[in-house]
Amino acid sequence: MKNVLVICRKELRSYFASPIAYGVMAFFALIAGYFFYVATAIFVSRGMESQMMGRGMPMDINEWIVRPVLMNVSVIGLFMIPMITMRLFAEEKRSGTIELLATSPVRDVEIILGKWMAALVLYASILAISALNMAVLFIYGQPDWRPMLVGYLGLLLQGGALLAIGTFISTTTKNQIIAGIATFAACLLLWVFDWVSAYETTAWAKVMSYLSVVTHFEPFAKGVLDTKDAIFYISVIFVGLFLTARSMESLRWRA
Repeated sequence: MKNVLVICRKELRSYFASPIAYGVMAFFALIAGYFFYVATAIFVSRGMESQMMGRGMPMDINEWIVRPVLMNVSVIGLFMIPMITMRLFAEEKRSGTIELLATSPVRDVEIILGKWMAALVLYASILAISALNMAVLFIYGQPDWRPMLVGYLGLLLQGGALLAIGTFISTTTKNQIIAGIATFAACLLLWVFDWVSAYETTAWAKVMSYLSVVTHFEPFAKGVLDTKDAIFYISVIFVGLFLTARSMESLRWRA
């Protein structure tokens, strides 16, 4: 575990030593802030219209603001995750340090877990920016914090799964741009797999719909913690890291 933490800290330092972390954070803060502003403006506007019409019905902040914002934040992850994972191993291969890494006394699983954990910590730090927006809701309203917490747990699990896939893809090329594009394509496919269920009900369509990350995030966004959805994300993380280990093993043999 010590080696994992050492590699994790090294990767985090390399993220913040380059413009990658700051650029991704600025990109996320701008887009997530806009989504939060729009959702809040719609909520306030609908509330005023309801009062003017004499309805006076209470509006759920979680349903009108928290849930839409969390769903939109998960969409932003499609663009952030490729930028986070594209350099994990591709940069090592480009600079020639992958041979040193592959022949080092550190085990492959420690290298992989260290790099993946660093990417996950960066992703969690980025998500924390949107949590600052959510904190404003507690100043002016009374949202339920429990569905919000479940939603962020879903974002972390979804991000961890896609980061594991991006980590594997990064081991297959020395070009960061190619790694980023391939990761974005893989994430996008996992995002739109459930579209087939709109026009097809056969077994293969149900399987594709089940493999969609959106299908398993929607309950989290509603504040529902379902074990099968958590197991799905953990399984994808395991498969992604397992494939990364096999790819690293082939690199070690070539080195």
